[in-house]
Order: sequence, then structure tokens, then C-alpha cells
Amino acid sequence: MNTHTPARFDPTRVPHLLGSFAPVTEEVDVADLEVTGELPAALEGLYLRNGPNPRFTPIGSYLYPIDGDGMLHGVWLDGGRARYRNRFVRTPALEAEEQVGHALWGGLESLLVPDAAQVGPDLAGTFRDLPDVNVVRHAGRMLALAESACPFRIDAGLGTVGREDFGGSLPAGITAHPKTDPVTGEMVVFCYAFEPPYLTWSVIGRDGAVTRGPTPVDGVDEPMMIHDMALTDRYAVLVLAPAFFDLDAAMAGGSFLAWRPERGTRVALIPRDGGRLRWAADEAFWLWHTVNAYDDDGAGGDDGAGGDADADAPVVLDYVQWSRLTVGGGPDGAAGPVGGGLVRARIDPAAGSMTRTVLDDSRVEFPRVDDRRIGRRHRHTALATGTGRTDLLPGEYDAVRWYDTETGSASVWPAGNLSVGEPVFAPEPGRDSEEQGYWLTFATDRTDGSSWFLVIPAEDPASGPVARARIPVRVPLGLHGCWLPTEP
Repeated sequence: MNTHTPARFDPTRVPHLLGSFAPVTEEVDVADLEVTGELPAALEGLYLRNGPNPRFTPIGSYLYPIDGDGMLHGVWLDGGRARYRNRFVRTPALEAEEQVGHALWGGLESLLVPDAAQVGPDLAGTFRDLPDVNVVRHAGRMLALAESACPFRIDAGLGTVGREDFGGSLPAGITAHPKTDPVTGEMVVFCYAFEPPYLTWSVIGRDGAVTRGPTPVDGVDEPMMIHDMALTDRYAVLVLAPAFFDLDAAMAGGSFLAWRPERGTRVALIPRDGGRLRWAADEAFWLWHTVNAYDDDGAGGDDGAGGDADADAPVVLDYVQWSRLTVGGGPDGAAGPVGGGLVRARIDPAAGSMTRTVLDDSRVEFPRVDDRRIGRRHRHTALATGTGRTDLLPGEYDAVRWYDTETGSASVWPAGNLSVGEPVFAPEPGRDSEEQGYWLTFATDRTDGSSWFLVIPAEDPASGPVARARIPVRVPLGLHGCWLPTEP
């Protein structure tokens, strides 16, 4: 491993350490937020977002969106009022760095790690934990999630409990985007690794017990990066784009991720009942995030909502597509334009083929649906999007877009000087419709650095927020969050 700081790294020139992405270090509590408009009194719960936020100035390298300490930002809603708290996810590496007052670990691309004289024998030569991507609640556990490692358990006040390995059943951890079946309550997870088995999947039951331990996905013989997954009534769906880890290149000062488009993109359909794995393949594309997936018998009847679909019925997968990997490097140094858009893939399990249709060619990311529709047909997809401004940083968006799968139409709320984050759906209690609820997100004003919690009505989202709560600290842009209604 490297034990020195590469001189060429200059954090002041890294876009994702600047502007609306710049980290904050203050942890604050505010009991009653200033609100413009009226917060829906029916919404009671916690809007919680996790994201990369280096506690100290990075050394060696910094690769957004993977590097950085996790920071949780929470807005609690109750009776039309809001309170706020933010907290770092307190990993052993963060606590070791706090003791000396500066960074000791470099970013993933630098492979810079401290020695025993700096951090003691237990942490010497180890990579830092990075639970900075997502946060979920399942079976009473609130989990801050890393790209592919053990999550960290968080308590109700956003304090860090510690590393979570599910009673030793998932010692390698999980990735940042597990999917919870709203009907069965199961959470389906996957994990990739640098050594065989390179890809595994597991199931955690409604009660939090692991009901299927790490199960290898046959046919994966190299370490690959897979950020997200999807779920249907029958399958766990994994998209294997040709993004391969190359540790030899990283040790030689190159990128630790290699984009190899000649290998194409494969989709693994993993039967949740343990049946035969199905594969489909197509030309190379990259995705960060799926929207949703469902089984489709073509008759408009069973849609994966618990019925007996034909074993060979197609799988429909909606996702945000990119023409190539948008992080790390490749043979061309990741130069040139990157195409993207909202895409629907129709996958034939029997033929091993897939057809792709562009639903919306706008520049979009961070897609979300009503989580109650995961694995079933959905109508509305919310996404962060751009209005065409040329002064935004990579990964920065200044509008929210909603796509309607029934009509094929889209509506947009331009956010003006606000840079917006991922929209998350909060349903009205007791209502089942995707139009009966609100879309929640953080946004930061590019002119003065102020941050806001926005509440946008699902019935007419293009009309913009019905309420804005002023956040007492700037909330750095990215990444993922959730709405956690108050549990009875």
C-alpha cells in the first residue's frame, strides 16, 4: 500500500469538494425550523438523508460519490412543525482522525493507509469504512450503507451504534441499495468483492433474521462494480455493466476502475425461490440507479403483485442509463460526452435477450418511485434533472422532473437558484394512490449557500413546494435518503 501523500493531489481543484458539494463539519440541533408555507400536518416521521462529507481535508485522492465520511441529515415532522439534526456516522477511522485533527486515510484511488505508529495495530493497513451512500430502515434497524461493506447501525437520535453484520450472517456486508419487498417485508441484498465469490446475494426476513446467507451468483469471474439492483415478485435483478476493478492499475497510479465496453452489459435474473439463474445480454451501457422492476405477463392482469405469473414472463426494468461509466477512468481517460436518459428494458428470461426503449432523453438522475410499488407496476417516477444551465458542476441538478408511464408525459418544477437533491415520496397516511402524498428533498441556494427542506405535492408537482423549511447548516449535495413514517 502507499504510505505517502501523492504530491499531485490538490483538493482545492476537486469539483465535488467545492460549491454546493463542499463538506460541512458542524453538528447542530434545531428544535423548531423556520417554515415558509405550511407543512402537511398529516405527515409524521423522519426524512433522513446520508451523503459523503469528509470530516477533514482529503489526502491522496477523492472520488465522488464513493469517498468521504457519512453524514446524516434528519428533518422530523410532527403536527405541522419541523426539527433538524445532523450527525457524522462515527466509524473507527473518523474517530482516529479526530484524535490527531487531520486525515490519515487517503481516498480509494490513492490506496493511502496509515501505519501502526499512526493508528495502532488494529487499524494499521486497513481501508476506512465508508457508510456514506444511503440509509434505510428495516426490521427496526436504521442502517447507514456503504458501497459494498458492512453498514453501520444508527439509533433514533442519529447516534452511531456500530458496524452491523446481522449476527455474523453477513460478515462481508451488503451494498448501498438493498430492496425491501413491500408485500413480504423481505429485504433482498447483494454484495460484490475483490476475491471469489465476486458477487453474492442474500435475503433478510421481515423480522431482521437472515433467511438466505451469501449465495454466489454463478458466471461472475472478475471483480465488478454494481451500484444498484431491482426487485420483482420472482427475481432479484442485477445489471452487470463492464466496469471492472483493476487493483494492479491502481497500484501503478492509474484508475482502479476500468470501463471495457467490448464486454457488453449483462443482466442477471436471480430467482428469489432459489431456482435457475437467467441471463440476458446487450451492448454496453452503465447505470447508477434503477427506478423499479416488475414481472409482466402481457395480459394486464397479474403484474407481480403476488399472483402466479408465467415462469417465462418478461421482466420490465426502468432505470437511468448512461452511455459509459461516469466515475474513475478507462482507455480514453473517460473523455468525451456521456449520453443518458430514462430507459425501459424488457427482458426475455427464456431467450436471454433484452430490448431497450428510451422513455425520456432528458438529463436525469436519482430516480425514485413510491416505495410501496417496489417490485410492482408503478406510474410515476421522480428524478433530479437540469434546465440546461452550463454553470452546474457534474452531478448537480436545478429542477425536479416527474415521468408518467401511463401517458408518456413529463412535468417539471424548475428550482431557479436552488440545486436539488434526490426526491423521496412520502404518502399521505391511509391513502394508497401515488398521487396522494408529497415529494421531499433537500435543496441548496447557489447564490448564498442556504439549504432548504422542500415539500412538493404529488397531485400537482409542477406547482412547486407547498412548504420550505430553512436548514440551519448547508446540506452538501448528494446522495440518498428515505421517508420513515412514525411507527405505531
